[in-house]
Amino acid sequence: MENKEAKNNPYYSRTDTSKLDVSNEEWKKILAPDLYAISREAATERAFTGKYNEFDELGDYYCAVCGNHLFRSTSKFSSSCGWPSFFEADKEGVYYKRDTAYGMERVEVLCKRCDSHLGHVFEDGPKPTGLRYCMNSISLEFVGDSEK
Repeated sequence: MENKEAKNNPYYSRTDTSKLDVSNEEWKKILAPDLYAISREAATERAFTGKYNEFDELGDYYCAVCGNHLFRSTSKFSSSCGWPSFFEADKEGVYYKRDTAYGMERVEVLCKRCDSHLGHVFEDGPKPTGLRYCMNSISLEFVGDSEK
């Protein structure tokens, strides 16, 4: 699926993995309001509304903000939680931060290249990892194997 926003984003690249240092003020000029709210302000899309929630094609998922590789479709599973879920992330694509917002104890998942909020990871996923990466569809871009 083509990322139309990437055309207006000089920082977007699926090959450059160098760390970005871009202010939220600059991101706000570049990103669509819904993507900005989730990726830069840690908002969450409504459950069962995301385009990748019930999506099952072979390919790769990238950060919709910067193009960094995040997940392979073979790690996606149906969790019925309302958001696309994966049991394994690209170790070079994400990092983690403790999140105590809203009186909950969670682990936030962020893009390692641009520091964008992607979702959260929980320890109630399937084998082999036991993890459930619960991601916002808006934060993701899918590229099917047939498109490469």
